This record gives sequence, C-alpha cells and structure tokens, in this order.
Amino acid sequence: MGLAPGAGAATDPAAWEELAPGVAYRSFERIASHGPVRVHLLSVDLRAEGVEVDLLHPGAVAAREPLSRLADARGAMAGVNGDFFNISEVQHPGVEATGAPVGPAIGGGRDLKAAVPTGQRFGPALPPGTDTREVFGVGVDHRARTGRLALDGTVTDPAGSFPLGGLNQYALPVGAVGVFTADWGGASRGRAVCGTDADRAAPCASETYEVTVRGGRVVAVAERPGRGPVAEGTEVLVGREAGARRLRELAVGDRVRVRHRLVEEGSGVPYRFAVGGFPVLRDGAALPGLDAVTAAVRTAAGITPGGRGLLLMALDGAPGLRAGMTMAEVAGLLAASGASEGFTLDGGGSSTLVARAPGDPAVTVRNHPSGGVERPVPNGIGVLSGH
Repeated sequence: MGLAPGAGAATDPAAWEELAPGVAYRSFERIASHGPVRVHLLSVDLRAEGVEVDLLHPGAVAAREPLSRLADARGAMAGVNGDFFNISEVQHPGVEATGAPVGPAIGGGRDLKAAVPTGQRFGPALPPGTDTREVFGVGVDHRARTGRLALDGTVTDPAGSFPLGGLNQYALPVGAVGVFTADWGGASRGRAVCGTDADRAAPCASETYEVTVRGGRVVAVAERPGRGPVAEGTEVLVGREAGARRLRELAVGDRVRVRHRLVEEGSGVPYRFAVGGFPVLRDGAALPGLDAVTAAVRTAAGITPGGRGLLLMALDGAPGLRAGMTMAEVAGLLAASGASEGFTLDGGGSSTLVARAPGDPAVTVRNHPSGGVERPVPNGIGVLSGH
C-alpha cells in the first residue's frame, strides 16, 4: 500500500526550515493506509561545509539515554534514534536486560560492537535475505551508504588460535567466545550466554567460562560471566558450550592476544560511522517481501543518489496521529522524498527526532514520542555542523 497522492511534496523547498547550511527540517501530514500520520523529516547535505554525521551514544555500548541528551552532549544540530536494542528479558528471570543494540556500531571511526545472531534480535520481521549485520552509515569518503559488517577476529593463546565470535554483544553464538572491552560499560555480561542462534527465548547456557586478560596475559578466570566496567587495556573473554571448554584450557599467567575488526562485504572504504537496522529501499525500489500490513510509528533513514545527501525521518506518536506506516509505506515515503536507498531504525516508543533552531542552546524534540516521554535509547544518528 502506498501513501496518499502528494507524498512528493516532501521535497517542496518552501516548506523547509534551515537549521544550518546544508541541514533543514520540515514536518507534514499524510493519510497512510491505517490513518493520518505526521512525518518529521531532516535533510542533510553532506557536501555542505562543516556538516558531519556520527553515532550518538552514551559512552558505553550497554547504556541508554534520551536522544536529546545524547545530541546535546555532542553539540549536535539534529538527530534521530538508532538501532533496535535488548529492551527486556522476560524469558530469562533474573537476567538483566543490557540495553545494548542489536547490530554493529561504529562511532568516530572506532569499532564499538558487532551484530548478535539473527535469532537473538529485537524488532519487526526482517525482509528476506537480510540479517543483523546490516548497517547504515557514512564512510571516510564522506558518502553515505548501506552495507553489511561482519566480525573478523581471533584469539591466540599457547595452544594456537581460534575464531572470535563476538565483540561487545548482548548475545553470543552458541559454542562461541566473545570479547568485552572498555566500550561495553558496566552492565552484566551474563545475558551474552542466554538464548540460541535461532531462539532468543531459549534457556541460558549451563556451560560457561570467563577469562580476564590484561597486558596480554590472563589475570583472572571465573565460572560465570561477571559484571562491572572493563578497564582500558583489559579484555574479558566469555565462552559458552565449546567456547567455554576452550577457555578452560587457559591459566593465570598465560599469554593471550585478541584481534578484532569489523569488515564490510564489497567495499574497501571504511565507515567513519555506522548503525544497525535493516534496509527497506534499494536502487529506488522497495525490497521484496516488506511488510505491507503491520503499521507502527517508525524511524528511518534515506540516502540520495550518489550518497551525498541524507533524509532522516521519524513519525509522530501523538494521539490521533499514531496510526503509523507499514514498512512498505516507509520505503515509498523515502523514495518519494528523493532517496534511492532506505533503512529502517527502531520504532514505536523509541521513535524520536530532535533539532536545534539557529541560536538555540539545546535541541528540542520535534515529534511526540508515542510513550508520552522520550525513551532512553542506546544510540542515534547525530547531525553535526560547524556553523
């Protein structure tokens, strides 16, 4: 189902409010398949002098703050919320939800985390052929693009080398070893050994092990994953099933080297910023198999042809306007607004768009979050301007 006629009016230049050179905001109402909606839209010209886009986050992967606070902390001109995240743990009594995002994350050129197994994700159904490794971001070439980031990592110890299965993730693959660094934060690492690759609600693993490495040597071991901040220069390895058995071979004092990086399929240009979610629009056409029935308040990002322009969108959650859009409608709206690539981000109560008018000291929330107040989120897309 598509939007009502006139969706292309989103590109009407007379309707835009300039926030800074190359950054503009507007809102407009449309009738979608389930009722009226209000669309809040940011246009970002990456060719404009001083305009940058980067990841907003609280300084730790497993932490959450309202988007407005994240934006003000970075001096951002505008932004939207980011990835889906580990919001609850009702299936695992006594296990804390980490608040950590589902997909990969890169901020300021720094690899922060890799993707959880697809069966461990939160959020609506994925389009066929996509998974949790999908990202939206901007490369060091200052061009926006979508892609897929996989973890390339190894652990080398006195007995040899084995693959690393996770980086700062709230869920590890069955049988894997993952690493937690200072970027994780102070949240418990216990959630990482719960569920399976195909079932988020499956029980936690009974066979686990944790090894702490500092300065390239093992300094501590434990039967269960722990909690608390990981110091700079320290790495905590967590294993489940076969991964736990492999870690049990290590002893305090053993030399261990951990190597990891995020690698994109099909591009040699590194991302300076990347956030997880999933694609809905490719080469100007909606992805096959997109949900055209279920409507919700949504957040999404679009890329104009050539990768030099962004469209950041959030729907309004105010009563009377929260009918929402289907994923197919979101793809159609992004295309009608000038995007050739589109990517959906977390929706529902997380959907938030903030912007700062020229001269204002702080951003304001331009849409109405459907929960009535801003929901703390793990990350977002921030628009920074030197003007």
